[in-house]
Amino acid sequence: METHNKTSVTMFFLHGLIGYPVFYLVFFLLCLIMYIVVLLGNSFLITIIVLDSHLHTPMYFFLCNLSFLDICYTSASIPLLLANFLSEEKSISFIGCGLEMFFSFAMGSTECVLLSVMAFDRYVAICNPLRYTIIMNKGLSMTMVSGCWMAGGLTSVIQTSLAMRLTFCGNVIDNLTCEILAVLKLACEDISLNVIMIVISNSFVIVTPVVFIFISYLFILVTILRINSVEGRKKAFSTCSSHLTVVIMFYGTTLFMYMKPKSKNPYAMDELIALFYGVIIPMLNPIIYSLRNKDVKAAVKKLSKNIFS
Repeated sequence: METHNKTSVTMFFLHGLIGYPVFYLVFFLLCLIMYIVVLLGNSFLITIIVLDSHLHTPMYFFLCNLSFLDICYTSASIPLLLANFLSEEKSISFIGCGLEMFFSFAMGSTECVLLSVMAFDRYVAICNPLRYTIIMNKGLSMTMVSGCWMAGGLTSVIQTSLAMRLTFCGNVIDNLTCEILAVLKLACEDISLNVIMIVISNSFVIVTPVVFIFISYLFILVTILRINSVEGRKKAFSTCSSHLTVVIMFYGTTLFMYMKPKSKNPYAMDELIALFYGVIIPMLNPIIYSLRNKDVKAAVKKLSKNIFS
């Protein structure tokens, strides 16, 4: 259990929401249902994109990667979280904690950068439609996606390695998962380097993509307003409405988590918000892209006809 002297930690105990054991079964059922929807929804969207040749474009290539990211992001923490809701011990090994931290950080960082790449794709499609196929060729699309994965992986390697090399004075994490800030609170030594690297990485994978997305949509908005016909403006906006909705949800929830007023029980509130934020957004992404996208709906109808004909 928890100690207060420097120790060689081999196991962590995840005591998030420990004051609310009566709700564990409710949390378990909600998370289980949402996790199943995440897996089914995103897997279905990936399958549709792969099987329909009309969707083999840069936009859907990026969307396919986004769906795969959502599956990986939730799978990095939710299965263990579900097990701990039903467990008395609620433990995770030191190595397991490091792996969970790495994959969660990597997937989250990669998604931040990928959303900015998707904004650039929409910018080219609307502002330079005649040159779209030339600019957004297969080689550039592959390079951009590879860059997203490399950026997320590199920042995660740095953050995780710096965090797990520390000496810890305890092994009880006041969180539902091995979240990096919660783990750093257990450190017995100076964490200034960790904090500096977190600020630098957040600037790289969060602030920079947000600024890039904002600038891209400014150009997109100006271009749309220059279109004379109302029908033309609606068609242009529809090509980026799904992505814009996802961006607003993703970053809006993130800003709310950091800028909301402090509650009477801030730790419990933060943990609940982080818990559902980590599952709800990946669950809604495929729904948004399916319901608001004519190409995807057409592909679903076509696949359904082929299956039941």
